[in-house]
Order: sequence, then C-alpha cells, then structure tokens
Amino acid sequence: MTTYGSFPGARPRRLRTTPVMRRMVAETRLHPADFILPAFVREGVSEPVPIAAMPGVVQHTRDSLKKAAAEAVAAGISGIMLFGVPEESKKDAVGTPGTDPDGILQVALRDVRAEVGDELLVMSDLCLDETTDHGHCGVLDSQGRVDNDATLERYAEMAQVQADAGAHVVGPSGMMDGQVGVVRDALDQIGREDVSILAYTVKYSSAFFGPFREAVGSSLKGDRKTYQQDPANARESLRELALDLEEGADMVMVKPAGPYLDILVRVADAVDVPVVAYQISGEYSMVEAAAEKGWIDRDQAILETLTGIKRAGAQNILTYWATEVAQKLR
Repeated sequence: MTTYGSFPGARPRRLRTTPVMRRMVAETRLHPADFILPAFVREGVSEPVPIAAMPGVVQHTRDSLKKAAAEAVAAGISGIMLFGVPEESKKDAVGTPGTDPDGILQVALRDVRAEVGDELLVMSDLCLDETTDHGHCGVLDSQGRVDNDATLERYAEMAQVQADAGAHVVGPSGMMDGQVGVVRDALDQIGREDVSILAYTVKYSSAFFGPFREAVGSSLKGDRKTYQQDPANARESLRELALDLEEGADMVMVKPAGPYLDILVRVADAVDVPVVAYQISGEYSMVEAAAEKGWIDRDQAILETLTGIKRAGAQNILTYWATEVAQKLR
C-alpha cells in the first residue's frame, strides 16, 4: 500500500538537479561590470616586472598599462585603480612624487585617460605610502608619529593633481581622520565637483597586505596599527562609515574582503550608497599558491571567493582577477 505525505515532504534538492536548474535559481550572479582592476605602474622600467609574491601580476610600464586598460574595456569591467611606484631616489619624507604633476601616478592617469577616455572609470589611489621614504601613509612629526592633520594637507594637494591628471574617481586610502571631507573640499575648490570619492572606509591592519608591499616597493618599517583598524573590532567600522558618509563619500569600501565578510554585510545593510570590497593581495596569493600546488581547483576557487564577496553585499569588487574573470563570464 502506498503511503503519501511521508517524510521528507520538502525536497530542496529538486532545485539542484541540473546545471540549468541551479543557474536559474541562483541568488547571486557575477557580471563583468562588478569588477575593478587594481594595477601598478612603475617608473623607469622598460619591461613589465613580475611580482614574485603575486604570480601573474606585474608592475607595468606605461605602455603595458595602457594595454591592460584597453583589455579591461574589452572585457567589460567597470574600472581600473592605479597605484604609482616611483623611482626609489625620488621618495622623500613628504611623498613629493604624489603631488608632482609629472609623478608616475599622474603621468599614468593621463596615459590611461588618453587610451580609454570615458569607457573605463579611471581611479587613483590617494595615499602617500608609495611615495614616502619611510613608507607610511602620511607625513611624520618630530617624534616619528604619523601626523594626521599635516597629512590631510598633502591629501588635499594629491586630490587636486590627480583630478587634473584625469581621475574620474579618487580613493583616499590612508585612514586619516577627516580625509574624505578634506578631499571633497579640495576637489570642489578647483571646480571638480564631478570627481567621485571612493572612501576606504573600513581598512583593517591585516597580515594579508604582505604581497602588496612588494608590489608597490614599500619602504615601510614597522606597522600601520595607529591608523588602520584593529581586526578585533566591528562596531568601530560603523563609526568610520557614519563619518565618511557625513563628509561626502560617494562610495564606501571594505578592505580586506574575504576575512571581513561579516563587516561587509553590516556595512551593506546600513547604507544606500554603492559598497565596494577589495580582495587584496594576500587573498589572491593564497589561492594562486594553493592552486600551483594542486591543492585546489584554481578557477572554481576564484569564482567561489568572488561570489562570496558579492553575496555578502559588495556591489563592486577590486580584484587582481578582474579582467580574467570578466572575459570568462562574457
């Protein structure tokens, strides 16, 4: 005799039966427009320089950077975030290359804008760590501490020269108190109300930044724990968020992404502006290293990490795989 209504009555597996079924009911989808490519350009090199700690990523020449930007346009991604690496001899205590119109970042911004126009959002890292001989994100006082307010004056200058060089979006990343408001005022003073601010709102003092320091030729000795956030804290991020929005941030960022998905969820739930997450160098390098060892499936792992970041609430993701993944999605 047939028994009806036996357990289990609900069978969620019916929605997982075939690839087409799983695709149809997927709650989170990646799209090329989700992605922003971080890119490094190094002064004084004639060929791209591989970054040992980030297999597949290079310090670009001016020409290879233009090619990468064109590839990003063809792949359909939304933006490129530029980091300039000046010659070591040009670094100084106040990060002069960061405000020199002929500094490598400003030159690269002009190059990329000439190459892609408005087909790609050209974004610039607004920070001093790549340009100072001490490697900190700001200028130092007489006791060797990062001077918040003196640093803000430098950030204001940087914002203006980056806008003049062609940046659509500036990304103040140094975690100085008041940085978003100062940058907004500086841009408005020169009539650049059109330039957006992507605020590095949540930026933790993370071990996962390690490979990035090679990528930008960092001169840092010590750490950045007096200005980047303590990984133990969560509520602090919401305070930073409220301050950045009050100061005029157009978009907000959580960085790193993967180790801080809980923070990303809280930020995304709290705001009505675009939320961005940065999948940083260490996150990239771990996947590449494990895949090279044959311990994980590289392509699946990449998509899984990016899907998790988007599922947690990121509208856009900075990732070193941006162009590669976008090409595959298309």
